[in-house]
Amino acid sequence: MLALLAPGQGSQTPGFLSPWLALPGVAERLAALSAATGLDLASLGTEADAETIRDTAAAQPLIVGAGLAVLPEVVPAVEAAAVVAGHSVGEVTALAATGVLTTDEAGALVAVRGRAMAEAAARTATGMSAVVGGDRDEVQAAVTAAGLVAANENGAGQVVVAGTTEQLAAFAAAPPAKARVIPLAVAGAFHTGFMAPAVDVLAAHAAGLAPRPPRTPLLSNRDGEVVTDAPDALERLVAQVARPVRWDLCMARMQALGVTGVLELPPAGTLAGLAKRAMPGVEVVALRTPDDLDKARALVETHAGAAL
Repeated sequence: MLALLAPGQGSQTPGFLSPWLALPGVAERLAALSAATGLDLASLGTEADAETIRDTAAAQPLIVGAGLAVLPEVVPAVEAAAVVAGHSVGEVTALAATGVLTTDEAGALVAVRGRAMAEAAARTATGMSAVVGGDRDEVQAAVTAAGLVAANENGAGQVVVAGTTEQLAAFAAAPPAKARVIPLAVAGAFHTGFMAPAVDVLAAHAAGLAPRPPRTPLLSNRDGEVVTDAPDALERLVAQVARPVRWDLCMARMQALGVTGVLELPPAGTLAGLAKRAMPGVEVVALRTPDDLDKARALVETHAGAAL
């Protein structure tokens, strides 16, 4: 049983799109997505520096655009997948991959999402930090005591906390026992109440869409549940902007369903790493460059066939 995954913000690195643009068709698909987002995605993915693509308004369309531009290279994986899931903004990619949204609709929506979240983040100095290791209960208690929010429960001993820059600095200065606190290159406390204004903006945009039933079951960031209803999938996508991402529950659901193979779309690596640590025995392929396509095709041949 195969799972197709789409990464979230923070997975982008300078120049990561360069090798993909050498493949026939990728540049054309990226140009169409650039028109939908209003951004030059090719330039952002090949020439822009780390600070430029750290900007939420640029990072989110770039990540979704990359995944959707490369997706046709692994069409058999889409058709063979038993489940599709995306982490945070990757859920936009997932909805497009399963046909809930068209590519153009996904491009326009992620552009609105990125701008709205950037604007919400600009209201207060906030951020996010990864907490790796430590006793889970002790980490949760320390997070609560610091006034922070566990914004991403990523499993595999990792939680991403969010709050004001002052709260994060104090937390890093006195971390939980046996835990490392790593500041993340994101410009806001995403998936917390600080993003409530962005939810309103995104909901207004989503009201003009007519989502279609997913061709492949979706796993929701909210609770790891399988979503087969189109309006529900879109509502969840809008609401998750200000709600915690429960990627741990998504991985637990994949294991419960019997997933044996995982393929991560570009910019790949983060979700593949989590899957390797939290889903022992599952074969994982991260599509970092076109050199990984042969491994992806072999993965599909080995793990395709089972469906929900």
